[in-house]
Amino acid sequence: MPLKAVILIGGPQKGTRFRPLSFEVPKPLFPVAGVPMVQHHIEACAKVPGMKEILLMGFYQPHEALSRFLVSAQQEFKIPIRYLQEYAALGTGGGIYHFRDQILSGGAEAFFVLNADVCSEFPLQEMLEFRQQHGDVHSFVILGTTANRTQALNYGCIVANADTQEVQHYVEKPSTFVSEIINCGIYLFTPAIFQHIGEVFQRNQQELVLEESSNGWQRAEVIRLEQDVFTALAGSGKLYVYKTDGFWSQIKSAGSAIYASRLYLNQYSKSHPERLAQNKPGGPIIRGNVYIHPTASIDSTAVLGPNVSIGEGVTVGAGVRVRESIVLHGASLHDHTCVLNTIVGWDSTIGRWARVEGTPSDPNPNDPYAKIDSETLFRDGRLTPSITILGMSQLPPSYCSPASGADSPLVNPLVLSPQAAASLSLLKSLFSTPSSFLTRS
Repeated sequence: MPLKAVILIGGPQKGTRFRPLSFEVPKPLFPVAGVPMVQHHIEACAKVPGMKEILLMGFYQPHEALSRFLVSAQQEFKIPIRYLQEYAALGTGGGIYHFRDQILSGGAEAFFVLNADVCSEFPLQEMLEFRQQHGDVHSFVILGTTANRTQALNYGCIVANADTQEVQHYVEKPSTFVSEIINCGIYLFTPAIFQHIGEVFQRNQQELVLEESSNGWQRAEVIRLEQDVFTALAGSGKLYVYKTDGFWSQIKSAGSAIYASRLYLNQYSKSHPERLAQNKPGGPIIRGNVYIHPTASIDSTAVLGPNVSIGEGVTVGAGVRVRESIVLHGASLHDHTCVLNTIVGWDSTIGRWARVEGTPSDPNPNDPYAKIDSETLFRDGRLTPSITILGMSQLPPSYCSPASGADSPLVNPLVLSPQAAASLSLLKSLFSTPSSFLTRS
């Protein structure tokens, strides 16, 4: 059966909770477990038999890094991959409706839609088999998972028939408890979905004519799959949920990227054991799952892991300890530094004996259905405890040196590049600087 996949990558106005990292690189290209975030999606799609083409869809302007990535991914996965640029943010349904001719070209009988800001095992083949066993050839499938009762309110909630898994009721981010089954942002559609999206478009047009809007065409095309389409399809016998027991998490904030990296690194033991570093004579000490780029230079006395990703061209000196962190390309960790729960930015330098530490933002380990909370940068006028982020080309000012015995270590700071710092100048005037918020310059 001819298949296609659409990956929704958003645009520069989205992903604000991922700043400052998204100032330097489009969020879908941020490295998670050693490869760009969206590459995990592409790899999963490319493995599905019958996959003919993968389309990335968003409203980023033409970008050199994105173009370079697409060329590289096509060569690696041997499948056509294209980027379709929306003229504006059209929502999760408006974009695929706008480019419906591109999606259906070549006779695709079904297609997946995946949000780029999730990490998952991507059980795409299982979703296909599930659809064949449930409903008719024109039915649609949502990937679902279980959350706890409190956190379920932050997601789209699904009430399904226990026997058939038909979706009977769907509510996006309800104000009261509806269901523990939540929407994972991964869907399987047939071309029939465009009829339902088209009905929403026609309704939007009619409502805007009544409002005599001067910008009706663009606004009519803004369609949300979750609120506008799924809510109406629930109970019609055409929408089903496939519940997965595999890992799943959103990647909304920088802290969630470290958690997502851990999930993918754990999966590598089965899917890509060659990507995991091993303890070897003359090499660094590896504890748990660690990814090291082949071009990185790691001293044999360094201790790395668990959950560490070392990027291209990184230098790690003698006696360095790194845990639960992502170190991006070109960074340098000088001798005896300690880096915990931190993202070290591109080409940044951490001096000798420095300690850089953040607060982990993991889900509750005692709750099997807990999900990661996506915190905002500030809460109640105070900096929210989170991981430490060093922006591009930073030299943290604080050291913990036995020679000087002076300064305290960095704990929970946000150290930004000059471009990112300029974008936060308004916040600097609104909020006093906590002692842990050491520098933004």
